[in-house]
Amino acid sequence: MSTAPALDPAHTALLVMDYQPAILAFLPEGGDREALLGHMEGAIADVRANGGTIAYVRAGFTDADWDAIPATNKSFAPLAQHRVMHHEDPAAAIHERLAPQDGDIIVRKTRYGGMSTTDLDQQLRERGINTLVVTGISTSGAVLSTVIDAADRDYQLYVLSDGVADPDTEVHNVLLHQVFPSRAHIIGTAELHALLRAD
Repeated sequence: MSTAPALDPAHTALLVMDYQPAILAFLPEGGDREALLGHMEGAIADVRANGGTIAYVRAGFTDADWDAIPATNKSFAPLAQHRVMHHEDPAAAIHERLAPQDGDIIVRKTRYGGMSTTDLDQQLRERGINTLVVTGISTSGAVLSTVIDAADRDYQLYVLSDGVADPDTEVHNVLLHQVFPSRAHIIGTAELHALLRAD
C-alpha cells in the first residue's frame, strides 16, 4: 500500500484513453491485452459505483484533421498520409467492453495528449473535477503527454499501473517507476478500490 491520499469521487475522473481496437492491436495479443481490459472494466465499474466521473478520450480524424497535420509532425504525418484512424472507423471506436454510458465525458483528440486538442479540461472544470486517475495506451504516448500536461494544470494525479500499457516494456517501466512518480501517485486497481472507499 502506498501513501496515496484517499479519493473524493465527487471531484475525481477516471481517464480512459485510447482504448480503441486499432491501438490495442499494437500490444501483444493474448493474456496481457485481456488482463488490461479486465482491469479497466473493474476500475470503470468501481469509479461509477462510488459516484465518480468516467472520461473517455479517443483518437480519431476527419478529412480536415488529416489535412491540418503538417509534414513536420514526425508522429502524426504518416497517419495523415495514409488516412488512418478515421473517426467513424469501428477500429477507432471505444472498445465495446468499456462502452461509455449516459453522463460520461467523451472527447475526440487528434494528437497524443488528452487535453491539447480537446475541451476535456473545460468539461472537467465545469464538473468541479480536480483529481484524475489516468489510464491508457500507450504509456509513452497518450499517458506521458497527458500526465505532463495535467500536472502543469495543477490536477491531483494518479496513474493506474495496471491500466496503462506500452508496446515497449522497458520504456513503460522507466516512465512508471522513474518519471511519473514526481507528478502522480502510482496505484493499482486494488488500491483504487480502497482509496475510493477511504474516508
